[in-house]
Amino acid sequence: MADVVETTGKTIEDALKAALLELGVSEEDVDYEVLAHPTRGIFGFGAKPARLRVTRKEIPQPWVEETVQAVPEEPETVQEEEASAKEADASVEERDDSLPLERAEEFLRGVFSAMQLEVAMEREKKEEGYVFNLVGKKLGILIGKHGQTLDALQYLANLAANRGLTDERIRVVLDVERYRCRREETLKRLAQRLADKAVRIHEEVKLEPMNRHERKIIHMALQDHRRVSTYSDGEEPYRYVVIVPKRLHKEKRS
Repeated sequence: MADVVETTGKTIEDALKAALLELGVSEEDVDYEVLAHPTRGIFGFGAKPARLRVTRKEIPQPWVEETVQAVPEEPETVQEEEASAKEADASVEERDDSLPLERAEEFLRGVFSAMQLEVAMEREKKEEGYVFNLVGKKLGILIGKHGQTLDALQYLANLAANRGLTDERIRVVLDVERYRCRREETLKRLAQRLADKAVRIHEEVKLEPMNRHERKIIHMALQDHRRVSTYSDGEEPYRYVVIVPKRLHKEKRS
């Protein structure tokens, strides 16, 4: 969740891979410092892992900064998500989506050309919409901090695709080399780790601000947790998730 992470691994390469997965970026998008080299120990005893401090590089994104706040929020509850999906999928088999899809692809090609990026687009139809998985080299700039640039580009692609349409609007979902799947797994692991921390220190743990979709991932990851509960607090765009030990919650209510 941060722009600087510390990771460990059997080798420096393993530690670096773990950091890249947590940050959701590629190697060319980070700088790293070796805090400790791995040691084998003697007869298997005293072995120590490699430890790295990995920092995400600052990448200027002037073309998209003003659009980030305009990205519409995703449903935060499971019920809202299901209702939205049903509405979007109504009569999907009966319509021809070729025109809006061509518009979306044309828009994206124009953006990639302007940025001098060679990008292959793999399109797949899923329940959430038409997923465009973008593949190429040095595409970290398309993701941005916590996926903000990717969300903004997705918003603009949807505007281009659905221009002039009313009843036959489609939903375009953009991904960069399966970044969104990796990001979701990172958030789930973060939720479990911070839930354990909240129980251990017997205090509330506040996460950093994140968008509605990512907050929902945290809530769902912990919805069946026996020892903590979650809620969102703050005002957009600084709204965040709070993890609360259930015993502490009961003490405050009593």
